[in-house]
Amino acid sequence: MTTVAAAHDERLASVGIVRRLLARPELSALCGAVAVFVFFAVYAEAFATGPGFANVLDPAATLGIMAVVVALLMIGGEFDLSAGVMTASSGLIIAMLTTKAGFNLWLALLVALAFAAMVGFANGYVVMRTRLPSFIVTLGTFLVLQGVNLGITKLVTGTVQVSGLAQTDGYASARAVFAETVPIAGGNYRVTIVWWIVVTVIAVWVLQRTRPGNWIFAVGGGEQGARNVGVPTVRTKIGLFMTVSVAAALVGAMLTVRLTSVQANAGIGEEFQYIIAAVIGGCLLTGGYGSAFGAAVGALIFGMAQQGIVFAGWDSDWFQAFLGTLLLAAALVNYYVRRRAEVMKR
Repeated sequence: MTTVAAAHDERLASVGIVRRLLARPELSALCGAVAVFVFFAVYAEAFATGPGFANVLDPAATLGIMAVVVALLMIGGEFDLSAGVMTASSGLIIAMLTTKAGFNLWLALLVALAFAAMVGFANGYVVMRTRLPSFIVTLGTFLVLQGVNLGITKLVTGTVQVSGLAQTDGYASARAVFAETVPIAGGNYRVTIVWWIVVTVIAVWVLQRTRPGNWIFAVGGGEQGARNVGVPTVRTKIGLFMTVSVAAALVGAMLTVRLTSVQANAGIGEEFQYIIAAVIGGCLLTGGYGSAFGAAVGALIFGMAQQGIVFAGWDSDWFQAFLGTLLLAAALVNYYVRRRAEVMKR
């Protein structure tokens, strides 16, 4: 009797590879990436070349870094609308401290990272203390940072731009770490691609192999239930907000070092690109479900679409329509995949 019962125990039933794949949140992103690559490779001859793919990975790398950490926050059930403008805030801090106060660039970077960590902590603390939606709290932070960026930059420089970073102490070494290019197969690939890969690997490992990764899924799936089983919900969510802000500061440093200048209004609107890439990568807006690897693939799709339209010779205005179509398709596919995953668990 025991053997017969075990044979009918659904927990011991084998699961086919198709069903296992359908349970993966990054499935839609991988399929989309292949489809977009094939489409533009066929339509635009220069797309699938060394120089062409270098142009694709260049914008995808910094976007991918942010998409991955934003995906962690979304899996945890929250949003951060101040992430885009934080890239400008950190860049301005670095540029002003180095060009106006004589700081070494690396010391200025540490100050920018510390500032970002404090902003992230404030976002998380207010959200957890007041229970206000993170959408509202971080929107307020977005407006505050935007105003401070413009106001202080105009006060100090008389313009909305800070430049001259290339002549500052520590710039050469910072450029080697954050903005260097390496020629491969005729294309110039930036070191930011390596940063993107490293951040993605760390995020995947945290989500899949560590206790904090389990906490992230738990607080996103149901905060009260997670708290009841001993998950440190406050610490987890504040940590996620801090991670997003620090990553934004790091990306801001990369862009500032690369361009040797920064605009006070930089980064505005990019927070939506981070969220879109995460959604394309398999994250649900309701939290508790998603993939860091999928978010990285979502950023790759974003880069391929952006540059593919250029290679194809289309009007760049079509990019927004293409992106909107990708977002809607990804949301529908993610919904279907999530429903299939829930059915498989029953």
